[in-house]
Amino acid sequence: RVDIWHARLAGCRFTCMDFADSMARAQAGDLIYCDPPYSHAQTILYGAQGFDLGRLMLAIADARARGVHVALSIDGSKGSGTRDLPVDIPAGLFAREVAIPRGPSMLRRFQMGGGTLEGEVVCDRLLLT
Repeated sequence: RVDIWHARLAGCRFTCMDFADSMARAQAGDLIYCDPPYSHAQTILYGAQGFDLGRLMLAIADARARGVHVALSIDGSKGSGTRDLPVDIPAGLFAREVAIPRGPSMLRRFQMGGGTLEGEVVCDRLLLT
């Protein structure tokens, strides 16, 4: 697998930088995919408690104003769709929302220690500018 990916990534350059700086480089017609820590689960799993979702929304608005397309994967619902997970998304920032069924909750799988997960289906949201 390493050899396959080595060939696929030939000519690619990886840069470690703040997401806002990276997004500011995008040009009209480019596509940015954002997958920030989900505020209702991943802050626990990945230690991302300090991530500023509002700052990401400002960067998305700036990119959109420059003609850059943005896709954002974010919290949707859990408990088999019975509990929506509110996220502060500025009105009018995204043109379309798609529900993405994800199956059983990974976090609940850890918490339940082998228990049944029928009522713990998660649905993410994909927001498109």
